[in-house]
Amino acid sequence: MAGGETYDVVVVGSGGGGLIGAYVAASRGLRTLLIEKTDRVGGTTAYSGAGIWYPGSAPLRRAGVEASPEDARSYLRSVVADDSREHLQDAYLDAGPRLIDELEQNPWFQSFVHAPVPDYFASAPGATLAGRTIFPPDVPVADLGDRAELVRGSIPRERWGVERGEVLGGGRALIGRALAAFLETGNGTLRLDTRLESLVLEGDRVVGVTATSGDEEITFRAGRGVLLAAGGFERNAELRAKHHPVPLDGTWSNGCPANTGDALLAGTAVGAATDLLDEAWYAPGLVQPDGLPVFHSGTRGGIWVNGAGERFMNETRPYDQAGHEMVRLHSSTGVSHIPCHWVFDQRMLDRDSFGGDPEQPPNPAWFESGALKKADTLEELAELIGVPYEALRKTVEEFNGYADSGVDEQFHRGESPWDQMCCHIVGFPAGPVMNYMAKNTPGLANQLLLPIGTGPFYAATIVLSDIGTKGGLKTDENARVLRADGGVIPGLYAAGNTAAAMSGRAYPGAGTPIGSSLAFSYRAVLDIVEAGPGAA
Repeated sequence: MAGGETYDVVVVGSGGGGLIGAYVAASRGLRTLLIEKTDRVGGTTAYSGAGIWYPGSAPLRRAGVEASPEDARSYLRSVVADDSREHLQDAYLDAGPRLIDELEQNPWFQSFVHAPVPDYFASAPGATLAGRTIFPPDVPVADLGDRAELVRGSIPRERWGVERGEVLGGGRALIGRALAAFLETGNGTLRLDTRLESLVLEGDRVVGVTATSGDEEITFRAGRGVLLAAGGFERNAELRAKHHPVPLDGTWSNGCPANTGDALLAGTAVGAATDLLDEAWYAPGLVQPDGLPVFHSGTRGGIWVNGAGERFMNETRPYDQAGHEMVRLHSSTGVSHIPCHWVFDQRMLDRDSFGGDPEQPPNPAWFESGALKKADTLEELAELIGVPYEALRKTVEEFNGYADSGVDEQFHRGESPWDQMCCHIVGFPAGPVMNYMAKNTPGLANQLLLPIGTGPFYAATIVLSDIGTKGGLKTDENARVLRADGGVIPGLYAAGNTAAAMSGRAYPGAGTPIGSSLAFSYRAVLDIVEAGPGAA
């Protein structure tokens, strides 16, 4: 193999899983190369809040909120409901707490903290109201120095030029900390603007990668293993059209724009099996004045109506469940549910604001672009959004009856822990999540069932977005990539959205995608270390 350099480990992709995997390898003395397709590190993780769903981890124990490990196992078994993934679930539950223990020993990571985000399937055995989600602490830009410039910006920064600020939070904090920790091992090399083209085989073993940087093609040898952690294929229109049940081309995705499935294609080219290619981490997306959506995690007022002018779900249900329901109904009913319309009135706008400062009216750009429509009457609004007026009027009247009684008899909005958390976030008097079952408190659910009747009336557009595809290369409990016959492809590992999700078609709790990416990157490196240099 001509050109390039030789390393122990080559990691492809610099999101949470890629960077953590690279750090874990380099911290063990392995010469580690991390290649990143773009000019910034972080991938979709940088856009996130960096929630990590890790039952049994030390931050949960410190907060005094963790139930028994077996409760978490029961919960996963119940919501995933797929015997073929039980070994992956067990591997995940084992790796998460161990990884956090290791990371917290490095000053760059400091201490992760728990925040009460309820598990998404509240009625499943083992679910907890306090949740099992932890977060990294913020990091001052000054602490990172020049490295801060290498961290991908938030969606508001990349889309609208919002100032970065002096502190990185959420996913950018996790990425910044992991980048600094990786580079300071003395064993880590980072190459930006370097795109994976193919995997290099010797016999049946993966021994390196071929990549392009500018006009140059380079081969990097990996003496111990290659870890693919380069995200999904959410921005690849051809692959989405081939595999997904509804027509999505990636335009509405909130995944990193560079996630076009390069690692998936490289893996399948050397015989890797795949799974769940028809799946994504779905989320409704609120269309902004620039014509593109932003991840929408819960509606506190108003209603969503489909092309028939009818309400069709609890608008505040967990986002992946809401997205899957949009897919199901759009595919099965003959009525358009993608996009749908968020209908509300002046009273909700005054209470909650819309798209900005709660003390200010919506930016005129919302109306000028058509992202937000306004009408004096419901009949006029129905005409603006193209739905039957009589159906819309009937839907609003029915919803207002639920608002008056405080009980959403149709879709039960306001009754789940997630609903109550959404209510609590904006300062309404819903009380702590742990007390959401206080059904005898008059008016508790009404905070999410505000009547619609105070004109003028408004409508925004909700489309089907995602935070990445969740199907990919099939792997075992140590993130080793498998062939269709179940055999291992030696030297090749995959994690994050490059691999098929351990959670199958379910989204158990906030931080499952990032948690999976980190946990299986960790397990991959542990397997590389255990195999030793003789495996090369």
